[in-house]
Amino acid sequence: QVQLVESGGGSVQAGGSLRLSCTASGNTYSSYCMGWFRQAPGKEREGVATIYIGGAWTVYADSVKGRFTISPDNAKNTLYLQMNSLKPEDAAMYYCGWSRRSLGCASLKAAEFSFWGQGTQVTVSS
Repeated sequence: QVQLVESGGGSVQAGGSLRLSCTASGNTYSSYCMGWFRQAPGKEREGVATIYIGGAWTVYADSVKGRFTISPDNAKNTLYLQMNSLKPEDAAMYYCGWSRRSLGCASLKAAEFSFWGQGTQVTVSS
C-alpha cells in the first residue's frame, strides 16, 4: 500500500508560479511510475506529467510542455511539480498518482494508476 500526500497548492495570478509536492510512503519497488494529474469541476481527471523512477524518463501533456517540470527527490521520497507561467485554464485540483507499470507513465492515463493522494487545489486568476 502506497500513501501519497500532496501540498503546495494555492491561489496565484496568471503568469505566476507554484511548486507542488507529493510525499510518498510505503513503496517497496525500485522502478515505478509517479505522476501529476488534475481535475477541474465537471471534467475528467487528466494527466499533466509523469516520471518513471528507475528509468528517469518523463512525459508531459502538450498543454504544459515548456511551463511545468516534474522532478523527484528520491532521498526525501518526494515528487515535485514546478508550474510556471500559469494560466487560468490550469486551475484545478491536482493529484499525485503512483503506478507499478511503465504504461502508466507513457499513457498519462489515470486508469493506469493504483494509488492517489487527496489532492491540492490550484486557483489561477486572470
